[in-house]
Amino acid sequence: MGRAVMVVGRETTGAEVLLVLSILIVLTAENCRAQKGDGCGPSLLGPTSGTLSSLGYPRTYPNNSVCEWEISVPRGNRIHFRFAELDIENRNCQVNYLRLYNGIGPERSEIVKYCGLNLKVEELINSTGNQVTVQFMSGTHHTGHGFYLSYSTTEHTDLITCLDKGTDFPEAEFSKYCPAGCLTSGKEISGTIPNGYRESSPLCLAAIHAGVVSNAVGGRISVVSSKGINRYEGTLANNVTSTGGTMSNSLFTFKTNGCYGTMGLESKGVPDTQISASSVWEWNYAGQREWLASGARLKKAGLSWAPAQSDQQQWLQVDLKREKRITGIITTGSTLREYQYYVSAYRVLYSKAPPQWFIYREANSTLDKVFQGNNNYLHEVRNNFIPPIEARFLRINPTAWHQRIALKVELLGCQIPEVRRGSPPVSSKRPPHSVQTTHTPDIRNTTMPPHTNKDIALAAVLVPVLVMALTALILTIVGACHWKNRKKSSEGAYDLPHWDRTDWWKSMKQLLPSKIQESEDSIRYSSSEVGRLSGRGAVPRLHAEPAEYAQPLVSGVTTLGARSTFKPDEGPDPGYSDPDLYDAPISPDVYHAYAEPLPASRSEYATPIIVDMGCHPVGGATLNQPAAVCGLMGAGLNALLTRTEGSQKGRSAYDTPKNTTGQASEDLTYQVPQSCTQKTTEQG
Repeated sequence: MGRAVMVVGRETTGAEVLLVLSILIVLTAENCRAQKGDGCGPSLLGPTSGTLSSLGYPRTYPNNSVCEWEISVPRGNRIHFRFAELDIENRNCQVNYLRLYNGIGPERSEIVKYCGLNLKVEELINSTGNQVTVQFMSGTHHTGHGFYLSYSTTEHTDLITCLDKGTDFPEAEFSKYCPAGCLTSGKEISGTIPNGYRESSPLCLAAIHAGVVSNAVGGRISVVSSKGINRYEGTLANNVTSTGGTMSNSLFTFKTNGCYGTMGLESKGVPDTQISASSVWEWNYAGQREWLASGARLKKAGLSWAPAQSDQQQWLQVDLKREKRITGIITTGSTLREYQYYVSAYRVLYSKAPPQWFIYREANSTLDKVFQGNNNYLHEVRNNFIPPIEARFLRINPTAWHQRIALKVELLGCQIPEVRRGSPPVSSKRPPHSVQTTHTPDIRNTTMPPHTNKDIALAAVLVPVLVMALTALILTIVGACHWKNRKKSSEGAYDLPHWDRTDWWKSMKQLLPSKIQESEDSIRYSSSEVGRLSGRGAVPRLHAEPAEYAQPLVSGVTTLGARSTFKPDEGPDPGYSDPDLYDAPISPDVYHAYAEPLPASRSEYATPIIVDMGCHPVGGATLNQPAAVCGLMGAGLNALLTRTEGSQKGRSAYDTPKNTTGQASEDLTYQVPQSCTQKTTEQG
């Protein structure tokens, strides 16, 4: 703004003449920034960046108004402008327009003139020097919002406006330069740090809320975009109120240098002896109550700190024991419903060695900074120090309050980095208030790590492939288990093939050759009975398990052979005698000469012939067997098997039925199992 120097002259010689020198006010304007006229809207003209708007923006600007802004930046620099909105009625461009000039005063020259509704100016407008005049003129009009623009020195080629949102930049990470004065935009944001801000929030306004840049100076921001969250919090910070919001597709947050940790008041890292106050309120109610300085810890249950009197001479002091970098402060009121007290405004003083105290001021300002405090007794409010404070002692001096002063507090910051060898030492003097920009922090993401486009593309390919592979594996396992269960459920008690237990197969076997039936219908013996075989003298008694019986080879045959195991149409005399012991008939008083018929509900099958390998009488003593046969069987089962194989080589284990003459019948198609006995003559 400028320095004002006052020189006062006093009488130095002579008694006759009292010479009083007048007061000379010399203005040395290093950076002249001014506005004049009745059509000027909210504007902030900073030394390196700023924001301008028409009166009433974003509503319609007034009729017959004019405003001029004169902007100067340090010598050797030039200025460029970026428009956020330009909407001037063009019915008469002689009296409705916006002009930019190189220079200030009568020697200025026009750069560009604009007149029109909803104009889109994408390019940067550059000056030729370090001074520019912006002129806005309006006559009688009916529509138009006016204009809103930002400026900075030309070194910041990535200048954006205060209205640019996160959705305007598709990159996952990007860096931009925010101008000073974005609090004038009147826009809303949703979210807070460290969780992030809704993508529809204006970037620069959110950066002020996050404490990354200051409204007075502006500065560079580094932004990281990531996936949205279900709920956005609403908080008050740095004179910016963010609103709560529901889920969005994406959000953005800011990289910071990490110097935003709490400094020990809430966690009691700072002991009670290091917290002091100008006075303490003592109040007797249901016992003695004291609103001590130690109660000024953020989120501590119980009474907060409150002074004995509520006036602007009260203070709360924190001793950090050593010099630290302080980047912010969080405050609340009493947090007690029955005592709804809070501080609505305060100043901050700091010191490295009392009693020398400094009042905090923003960069480029000669005025003491008054911070906005709480607007209720419960919720937290954050304020950031840009530039940060480096001190050991810090005091909070309330300047406004509700009902009475009550305060809980937490400080944000970090240790001061040690000076590296060869680097200049950190100054211990009061931070200068000369022209400077906000320090650009070494930033890191506080929400989630960024992903490159390659990572996103790779993930988009791998995830579906893995899902398909996993699905195929699960289906394979389920199918195998299902097939195994079906196989187990289909197994019978006698381990017969599935098709052999069905009526369909039984009917089909009538059409198959007898040899196939023989292989399928072999006699099965019980393993429990075979296991009883022991010693040479013990003759095993084997029991044949029920098996399928011989079926006719040709379907439709109605007559059976003379020695068939099936019931014949016309059988021989009961007293028929066959010299062949294998075909000897069984006594009719013990067994029927033919198999018992099956129930009428099923096909008639022969009753299985019981083979007595041990030569035991079956059915009583009426069944006589030759001693030679029993002797043969007494020789053991192996002798019988050897004899049978030798005499019946190449033939089946069953004899061909014989006719009445004892000769084998060639036309008979049925077989009967051999008896365990055989004629002595055949053994020879």
